[in-house]
Amino acid sequence: MSRSAVAIPEKLFFKIGEVCELAGVQAHVLRYWESEFPMLAPQKNRAGQRVYRKRDVEMALRIKELLYEDQYTIAGAKKRLTNELRSGGKLKVVGEEDGHIETPGIESNGSDVASPPNYTRAIAPRTAEERQGLKQLASELRELLSLLEQETKSRAK
Repeated sequence: MSRSAVAIPEKLFFKIGEVCELAGVQAHVLRYWESEFPMLAPQKNRAGQRVYRKRDVEMALRIKELLYEDQYTIAGAKKRLTNELRSGGKLKVVGEEDGHIETPGIESNGSDVASPPNYTRAIAPRTAEERQGLKQLASELRELLSLLEQETKSRAK
């Protein structure tokens, strides 16, 4: 099975239009996939706009590959992705400068620090309580990022 290589820019967040351009699909298709594939779940910012992370973009590209190239049905693609994530399957990521990188589903760099941003981590099934905790943590991290950006802008003046 050949996986088409798409260069994903080194950014923290992507807007829906950027993801549509990278994946080559329209926004309504991405929104539909979000409703069908629980592993594609972008966060929303304070304005209610979808904010995709690199792993969300990679997931959208994998979903497109399964549906369009490998001709899976929605149910088949969902099952395949679930199995891949559970078994720590590989997702292909393409860097702009270094060709392609194949990354195992779960990475450990031997420290308490999270894996480098170039690595994709498997999204293990979580309980509702864990998901809520992660959403709260993500919200707090976004607030901290916003404060840092404001501080940086004020110092630049």
